[in-house]
Order: sequence, then structure tokens, then C-alpha cells
Amino acid sequence: MRDFLEFGQSETDVQYSLGTKSRFFGPEDCIVMWNRPLAHSVGAAAGSVLLAAAVVGVHTVPAAAQQAARVFDVLCTPTDAGLYELSGLTVTAAGIYAIGDSGSDDRVAELDSNCHVQRWINVGTPRVDIEDLSSTPDGHLWLADIGDNNAVRTSIGLIELDPTSGAATSYPLVYPDGAHDAETLLIQSNGLPVIVTKDYLGASVVYTTAERQQVQDLSTASPTMLAKVGQLRFTPTLTSGGPVPHAGTMAVTGGAVSKDGTVVALRTYTDVYLYTAPDGDVAKALTTNPIRVPLPDEPQGEAIAFDAAGDLISGSEAYQGPLPPLRILRGASDIARSGGTTSSLGS
Repeated sequence: MRDFLEFGQSETDVQYSLGTKSRFFGPEDCIVMWNRPLAHSVGAAAGSVLLAAAVVGVHTVPAAAQQAARVFDVLCTPTDAGLYELSGLTVTAAGIYAIGDSGSDDRVAELDSNCHVQRWINVGTPRVDIEDLSSTPDGHLWLADIGDNNAVRTSIGLIELDPTSGAATSYPLVYPDGAHDAETLLIQSNGLPVIVTKDYLGASVVYTTAERQQVQDLSTASPTMLAKVGQLRFTPTLTSGGPVPHAGTMAVTGGAVSKDGTVVALRTYTDVYLYTAPDGDVAKALTTNPIRVPLPDEPQGEAIAFDAAGDLISGSEAYQGPLPPLRILRGASDIARSGGTTSSLGS
């Protein structure tokens, strides 16, 4: 394998060589890199950036997943002003839960099927910037305090919130290689947390706990060390939406795992990528070819969640306008399983 991959402007194809085989990839390719020293020269419209990473092997995923005629239907429209900064969603047996990001992340909303707020649950513990929301089978909510726009935090954390009692517990985490901005928390069915960083040039890094501690085994006393387990490379798509044209199509803003643990969703401001995880291994699932489904032109979409039926619910911040509706992709898990490991993504 070559040690350098050259990425030109979005109009320029990229050649990737592995042994004697060469393949050409166009502007809508997603390259997933795993565990091998690699240097990347990334040319973007605004300039060039040199990226270096220590990853193992290279897995190439065409980024524009099979675009079958799949659409997100309107589920319901929130009206509570407390959800203007909607950043995270999760679904439990009790209903839909939602949270805003920094500035409005001091409480979690419990929604009914019409998006009406049934109650607010105070987080009740210090936090910096909550950017995602997940849940475990016991009904507890997991708030991802992982936002760091300026990459200055010395630690991040997860907050466990019991929606019944309101009890909250903080678990600090630390990256092995300095600060990162992230908006995505994925929790495997066995409780292993996976964090995916956000990068407007499409270079997202995947982390999990260094000793594979599950969320129920995290320490409250001292930060749990994370370990880098992979890197994702996204390139621009043609889908409209989001506050940052072009670059926003590459920035990972949220994620979710299906209730049975066999499908993983990552979203950007404009698209959702569905991966199959037949053995429940989220990090391994991210090395497979996803199905890409364009999102419905959301103003600043960051929230995504699976319900018990395997449907996928998407939500967005208002971003200087009225609150947009929550939308639902019916049968999202089935869409992923229909070809997520063999699909060819186009433009």
C-alpha cells in the first residue's frame, strides 16, 4: 500500500493503490483507515492541509451509498423553545428524549409521540458542552459531554442520568493524543462506548475505552483513558442542508446504534450513513461499506436515534428559523441489512 493518498479538489478523482491493484475514486468517496502509519495530503477548496495518523490497514468505502428511493417522513414538530438547540435524541421504552447543546444542555426533554414536552429533567451536574444523547437497556440516559469547538479541553466525559429518579453521575474521559471536538457517542449493546470526532475536512477519528471498559464500569474518581481504534475519511456529497456548505457534508454530527445492536448510523449535516454490525462490534462495523441516505435539507442537523422498530429519527437545531420537524426513516435497519456490506455508493 502506498504511504500517501493525495486528495485534490472535490472535482478530482483519487487513485488508491494496494499491491498491484489500483482503483479510482471520485469526489464522493469515504475512506476508512485502520492502524497503519499513514500521511495524507488533503486539498480542499480553501487550501491544503497535511494530516498524519497512526492507523492499522486501509479500508476504502465509497461514500455515496446506494440511493434507493428512501425518504424521511415528518414524524412531528417540536414547539418548545427549549429545543431550539436540539443536538441529541434517544428513544427508550418510556418515550423520546432530547437535549440541546452548550447553553441549553442543563436539562433533558421527555417527548410524547407528537413532540410535545411532557417534562424536563434537570441534568444536575457540571458539564461543558453536551453534544449527543444515548441510552442503555435499563432506560438510563447517557449524555455525551464531548463538545470542544476550540480543542482546548483536558478531559471530556459521559453523564449517566436516571430519568426516573433524576440521579446523575459523571464519568471523566481523556484522549491519548490531546483535545478533539466530537459530537457523536455510540454505545454497543454490551455497553462499550465509542466516540467519533468531528472534522470539517472529513477526517474523523474513532475512539473507545483503552481497556474496553463498558459504560457501567467507568470510574467516577479519575479519567478513563481512551484509545484510537480507527479513522474515517469522508469527502463532499451533493446533498443540500446545514450551516456550512460543502464542508458540512463531511462533518460527523451525531450517531446511534439500533436497539438490537446490529446497525450503526453516523450522520453529517446532510447525510446519514448506515453500517451493519452483525456481531454487535461498532468499531468493526465502521470498516464496512455503508448505505448513504440523504437527509431532508435540515438547517443544522445533529440529532439521530433508532426506535425499537429499527426506524431512524432525525432532528435539527432551528438555526435562526422556526423549529424544524423530527423526521423518520422507516425501516432504516432493514435498509442497512439489504446491502450495507456490499453497496456501491455513487454521487
